[in-house]
Amino acid sequence: MDKSFSDASSALHDLFDGATLLAGGFGLCGNPENCIRAIRERGTKNLTIVSNNCGVDDKGLGILLAAGQVKKMVSSYVGENKVFERLYLEGKLEVELCPQGTLAERLRAGGAGIPAFFTPTGYGTLRAEGRETRVFDGRPCVMETAIKGDFAIVKAWKGDRWGNLDYRKTARNFNPMMAAAGKITVAEVEELVEVGALAPDEIHTPGIYVQRIFQGRDYQKPIEKKTTRPRNLVGTASSVQLASPPARLGEGKR
Repeated sequence: MDKSFSDASSALHDLFDGATLLAGGFGLCGNPENCIRAIRERGTKNLTIVSNNCGVDDKGLGILLAAGQVKKMVSSYVGENKVFERLYLEGKLEVELCPQGTLAERLRAGGAGIPAFFTPTGYGTLRAEGRETRVFDGRPCVMETAIKGDFAIVKAWKGDRWGNLDYRKTARNFNPMMAAAGKITVAEVEELVEVGALAPDEIHTPGIYVQRIFQGRDYQKPIEKKTTRPRNLVGTASSVQLASPPARLGEGKR
């Protein structure tokens, strides 16, 4: 079945106000940039977005937040976004903070059809208030419910027309879990290939989890805080010059 669409706008044609949207990415790495821009242009509002974080002020999901399109965020880290902070303090944004590992497992459970699970993470904290608790092997645990979304937007390196996806290194992050937990998963890829071009061992998300796919364009791939090592500093390893090349293996005393 060919699941390919021409662009993000056509792939998200039925995204509705008030939807629960799962968004892949970790910080700004592996973000579905085309989908985020298309949602901004559509003006879809009152979204509940589940993502590890909410980007920064003017990049990633922060674009939707700044446009007033987000009603609630379910995240594990929100420290890089001043707009997020302001909206929350003004009472204009609902926030559910969830431990990162718990968030990942709630999404995995949603994709696997597991309604809930118990974890020791968060027991004895505000996270456990109002939740069922039990003791397993002498360790108290709190019950967490699975997360599923009306839509999921993910970004992969390569994908074929059946929706099989191959992520590149750390850009994989939350994308596979989001893809599995969405009722309608929209995948954007840097390279859309024909069926059979991906070796089975290269496929991280099977096409059964993906309903729509398109080839993205104009990727910026921004970095939150770019740090580089100064070059040619005296005394650093990078500036040391060897007086003579090192001996090859087997040379030296005989």
